[in-house]
Formats: sequence, C-alpha cells, structure tokens
Amino acid sequence: MEYVKLGDSDLMVSKVCLGCMGFGEAQKGMHSWTLPYEESKKIIKYALDNGINFFDTAMGYQRGTSEAFLGKAIKEYAKREDVIIATKFIPRTQEEIEQGIDAKQHIENCLNGSLKRLDMDYVDLYILHMWDYNTPIEDIMAALHDVIRQGKVRYIGISNCYAWQIAKANEIAKAKGYEQFVSIQGHYNLIFREEEREMKPYCVAHNIAMTPYSALASGRLAKHPGEESKRLSEDIYAKGKYDITHDEDLAIIHRVEELAEKKGVSMTEISLAWLLTKVISPIIGATKPHHIDGAVKAVTVKLTDEEIIYLEELYKPHSLVGVMAENK
Repeated sequence: MEYVKLGDSDLMVSKVCLGCMGFGEAQKGMHSWTLPYEESKKIIKYALDNGINFFDTAMGYQRGTSEAFLGKAIKEYAKREDVIIATKFIPRTQEEIEQGIDAKQHIENCLNGSLKRLDMDYVDLYILHMWDYNTPIEDIMAALHDVIRQGKVRYIGISNCYAWQIAKANEIAKAKGYEQFVSIQGHYNLIFREEEREMKPYCVAHNIAMTPYSALASGRLAKHPGEESKRLSEDIYAKGKYDITHDEDLAIIHRVEELAEKKGVSMTEISLAWLLTKVISPIIGATKPHHIDGAVKAVTVKLTDEEIIYLEELYKPHSLVGVMAENK
C-alpha cells in the first residue's frame, strides 16, 4: 500500500479508502444488502491487514449501525492512532429548524452521537454529507471550528456540493480565521466524470483532496457486462443513478473489460488505476475479501497515456444524479 497526505492536512492516508456503507444492520436503513457485524469485521480486518488505514462511514448509513460496527472492529483489531476515521453528518432537518435548534447545537448533537456509536474520543475527518440549503454556511463553519477546538475533530471535509459552494465556505472560513474544508467527497468514476468540469480544477489549484465515492459505479466498473450480484440487483438508489445512461456507459465498460484482459488484471484494477491518476484516495466498498484485493492491487497498476485516452474518449456528458440532482 502507498500513503499520501490528505490535502493541506497532516493526515497520511492509504491511497484507497474503505467505504463502510456496506456494513450495518440491513433492516435499519435504505440498503438490504449490508453485512452483519461478524461479516463486517472480517472485511475491516482484511483491509487493515492489507495496509488500508483510511475508513469512511456516516451517521446516515443504516441508522448509525455502520459507525457502530466500524468502531467495534477498530477497537478489536487496531490502535486508534494508526487509523484515519472519517464520518459524516447531515444538514439540519425541518423538525430541528422548527424547534429552534441552530447549527452549533445540531453539529454537536450529530458529532456526539457519532462518537458514541464509534466509541471514540475524536474523528480525524468530519464531513458535511451534503450542502445545507437551510443553514447559513457561516454558522456551519463557526460550529465546526468549535468542535475542532474542543479536540473532537481534527479536520473537516464536505460531500455532494458544487465547486462554488466549497469555494464560498473556504473563503468565509479564511476570513473568519476558521479551519477550511481539506477534502471533497463527490461522485466520480470512469462513467460519471462531471467533477472534472469545475470541482477538479478548483481542488488542484487549492490542494483540496478528492476522495470520491462510487469509485466503481456501485460495481458496474468491476463486473463483466451481464454479471450479477446482490447489490446490483437490490440497490435501487444506484439503479436510479446509472440505469438511465446504461447503453452509453456500457461501451466504456467494455473497454475496461478489454484492457483488463489485455493487461492480465481485473476490471476493478483498471477502473481504480484510472481514477488514481485523477484523485488522492477513492472510496471503495467491499463486502468480500477479493474486493479489497482488487483495490489494493490497483495502486500498483500503471496505465499509459494511450490507455487512459482509450478509456476516456467515449464519455458523453451526464446529467447530475443522486443527491446532487435532488438539490440542483
């Protein structure tokens, strides 16, 4: 495994991050395919054994049981100081707004809940899961500054936002003397490249780490066309993101398949090797050990300029999907 500094932070993270959305009690969230604890901890331990030190979860994953599973496994298999833990908080709810709960109270409540479930005193990276359109960003940055001063958070990041939004937040933070977002977790992979328009150039210019989710398009970039899995058949949210562009994406997936065969590696390795030419540490999901194997091997796969062009040249602009489509 190779390690890299996360943007302007002091965090040294593995070049692949284990996303923990696949862990948690299946009956408690939006996903039916998640792993129970005994299976989750085996995957987490396997990731640790293979050099992965960066783990990403969220309070919203399976109603917090993902956080609980991750915290319990880390306590069993690793020293806290040897791992980088990221978790995410959601914007204020309408109910909270009606109750007069402000950004400071909301963030403290969310963070304290996450720390309790993780059974940890602090998180290394605390991420706003999506832009909060109902709360002034000035208030959010001030509240995040407070929890950093309290020692409960080391660095902050953001997910699911536009480039102008993270730029606005960081300029406000700079003017106020607050900490800035050091990372962005957006939707980015070989068949969804809209982050290249504005977000990627902004991040390069300001040394903000890109740690994209859906690095393998919910498995579509890792499997041969026609190959099935429990997630591919049951993940309704992912279907909503990818089914509409299935035909044009399939041509790119065929090229991944072709290049993988030519180089004697897996489709996972090709897809992630391409993404690793663009970003710091992509987030990969894993529900089986071989998912970890492919991600780790991808770090050492080198693509030529010609191979990169071959993978990229069929891409067509996509409409925003998922959270970004809901908030556009």
